[in-house]
Parts: sequence; structure tokens; C-alpha cells
Amino acid sequence: MTVTVAIVGRPNVGKSTLFNRLVGRKIALVDDTPGVTRDRREAEGRIADLTFRILDTAGYEDVKDGSLEDRMRQQTELAIREADVILFMIDARAGVMPLDQRFAQVLRKAGKHVHLIGNKAESGASEAGLVEAYKLGFGEPIALSAEHGLGLSELYSIVSAAIDKAAAERGAQDQAIVDLMPAVDVDITEDMLEGEGDEATLRWNPNRYLNVAIVGRPNAGKSTLINRMVGEERVLVGPEAGITRDSILVPWEWEGRVINLVDTAGIRRRSRVTEKLEKLAVGDSLRSIQYAEVVVLMLDATVPFEKQDLALADLVEREGRALVIAVNKWDLIEDKNAALAHLKEACERLLPQMRGVPLVTLSGLTGKNIDKLMAAIFKIERTWNTHISTARLNRWLQGMVDGHPPPAVSGRRLKLRYMTQAKTRPPSFILFASRPDVLPTSYQRYLVNGMREAFDIKGSPIRLWVRAGSNNPYDDKTKRRLG
Repeated sequence: MTVTVAIVGRPNVGKSTLFNRLVGRKIALVDDTPGVTRDRREAEGRIADLTFRILDTAGYEDVKDGSLEDRMRQQTELAIREADVILFMIDARAGVMPLDQRFAQVLRKAGKHVHLIGNKAESGASEAGLVEAYKLGFGEPIALSAEHGLGLSELYSIVSAAIDKAAAERGAQDQAIVDLMPAVDVDITEDMLEGEGDEATLRWNPNRYLNVAIVGRPNAGKSTLINRMVGEERVLVGPEAGITRDSILVPWEWEGRVINLVDTAGIRRRSRVTEKLEKLAVGDSLRSIQYAEVVVLMLDATVPFEKQDLALADLVEREGRALVIAVNKWDLIEDKNAALAHLKEACERLLPQMRGVPLVTLSGLTGKNIDKLMAAIFKIERTWNTHISTARLNRWLQGMVDGHPPPAVSGRRLKLRYMTQAKTRPPSFILFASRPDVLPTSYQRYLVNGMREAFDIKGSPIRLWVRAGSNNPYDDKTKRRLG
């Protein structure tokens, strides 16, 4: 049984620092600048043997004017409604501020289990602030230092009690349901079991989750698309460019499969990124590409294939990730047929290293063509996992060599011995040759492009490594000689 714990408070009291400590790694951006966190972020937290769902929230601002700060406040209030336990954090060194008092009134009306946390309590300067915190009406504050890990034993007790209570309530509910149900005999047949003897367990085969990062330039519509996909205002959106800072993971189910959507900060050209916070946000976005399996590159249909778009596509290829290009704001285009033809031509011409990459036009605002986007994601994932048998590869290789032999270098002919697949994700191959160091790059491109066509590996990165090798171990003559 698990519970949801939300960390709330005004800006710059250390919420994200505590979030990172409980998660066990630095996934939330942390800086001395107030208001770094804007969206609510969730992860699995851990204290000793306890695991629980932890929510990081934006600093509470008491505004209701439709501004960005107002939308951040709404995200925080959503987290409060979701949580089983509220950790209300104040800065113990600064003492109780007017915004702390206003937020305390909001929390009392929420009717949740609220525990007051006095952060930055590692020194004697915090004592006065801890005493002052009693007037907020939540009892004795817990002295804690998120930076140094002090006070976690008290948090352990709070979370442990919440888990025990939730388990007891769940047990009572389950028993009430059982009492209402008629007695039914169920025969567990052999095909429902997995394992043998005492080790047999009921078979449970969930589909593997898929990590999908959505990247692009600022204001391309990434957050709007995610909100439309999940059917709620899960991440902040608005007319302001660069709203998203943290990379926010949003679990979502599509056709029975769990998709971990990752909303990322817009990535501008490096020369334009000068502020520290933007550098941190961009770094977080680039790490999301590394951890993703499929990357959706979001383009603005009104200004597609800018230089930065091409740089991001090239980065995805170099990281070996599957790529789907999504052209957003398609509802703003008048002559759609002409625009689509131009996009496809530009895609093939500007991204030759990802020839055949899926391109989907859509509208994140209206939700049009989200089904086509998901179909393209699943298809490119299958392509990314392509495996080709060695026998099939070498029959294909022989045909390619017969059709276009490798060139002679310094009067000596190059011999391509045999080929095998080393791994998938992305498809990676080893070609054994007599003189691998002089095999022209153009000929390697010839082979890679031939593989794309022959084995339908369009749109996925392909790795080809050339190594020195003697005889083909899969050749019949070699087998007889070695035998």
C-alpha cells in the first residue's frame, strides 16, 4: 500500500531540494532564484524501507488574475487535492512570512493531514523561526534540513503512519465488498500458473511501458499536446514562451499500454541561452532525450525546420533514439496539401541520416491526429527493435556486393567477409572486412541505405561498425574446415 505526499509552501523555501533527497537523485531543478519550479512533478520517494508517491509543487502565490503565477497556484491546489499527506514547508531561518499565514488558511480549508516542516534548521539561527511557526496552527514544527538530510526520521514516522492508516482503510473496504459478494468457487487451472510446485504464482503479463520525450523549440505546443493527450491540465500552458522548466513525466495509457510522456523545456540555440535557469532547463531536456526510447520532435507548422529543429533531430540520431516528427498547429495552415508536400520534401532533403522518419501533422489544441501520432510512435518503436538473422543479412550483403562491389584501394580489392547484428535499440551491425580502415564512408552509406530499404528500417538510426575479420564462420566451407 502506498500514499501520496505533497510538498507545498511559498517560493524558495527548499521544496525541490527535499523532493530530490527523498527521490534519491537530482531530478528537480534547484536554484537560489525564487519560483524555479512551475509545474507539479511526481516521482517515487523513499525513506529507509518506505516507498511512496511524492509531489513537488510550485511556490504558492496568492494571485487570481489569470497570470502565470495564478496558473502555478492552480497546479499546487491540484496537488493538494491529490495528496494523502501534506508537508507544509517554511523557511525556519526567515520565520513566518505573511504568505505562509495566507497559505496556512488555504490548507486548513483543504481538510488534509498537514505537517509543518521548518526547513534550513541546521543552525541556531532557525530557533526563533521554529518557535514562531506555532502560530500557524499546525502544532509543533519538524526541524529539518533538506540540504543536509537532517530530520528525516520524523518524516519516516509521518509517512509510515499514513501508509498504515491507508492499508487499514483499504482492508476494511475490501472486507465490506467480500461480505456483500456471494460465495463463488474458482478453479485455478494449470495454464493460469507460472512456475512449478511451491514457486507457482498467478501469471501477470503487463505490457512494458514506453518512454516518450516530447522536445522542440520554445512555444511549439509541447505542453498543450500533453494536456490534450491525458485529458487534463496536467502541465502549465499559456501564451508566454518558455513556461516549462523541469522535464515533467506524465504517465498515460493508450490502447492498454502505459506511455510515460515527458514534457520538456523549449530548447533554443546555444548562443541565445545565457541565463543560468534556462541553461539548467535545457540540460534537463537534453537528459530526457538520453533516457527516452522514442523522441517526438515538435515543429511549429508556421515556421518548420528551423536550424534548431535540425540540430535537435541530429542529436536524437546521435543518441540512437527513435524519432517521430510532429508538425503542430496544422489547423493554422490554409493550403494543407501543398504544405504537406513541402514538409515531406524538406524532411528527406534535410535529414538524410534519418531517411524515412515518420512525419505527422496534428493540432495539440484540438487533439486532431493524436491517434496517427501514437500509431507512428508504436511503428517506429518496432522498427527501432528490428532484429535480422545472420543468414538473412549475409544473403542480402552478397547481393549488395554483387550489384556494386567495394572499390579497390591502392590497387588492392576490399573483401567484405560477413555481417552480423550486434544489438537492437537502435539496430546495430558489425561488418567484417579484409581492410576495415580503408572502406570508404560512401560505401558504408550505400550499405546503410540498402538495409533501410531491404529490411524496412526507415526512420530509425542504424549503427554500422567495420571490423577486421578473416573467414565467414557461417560459410559452409569454413564450417567443414573447422569441423
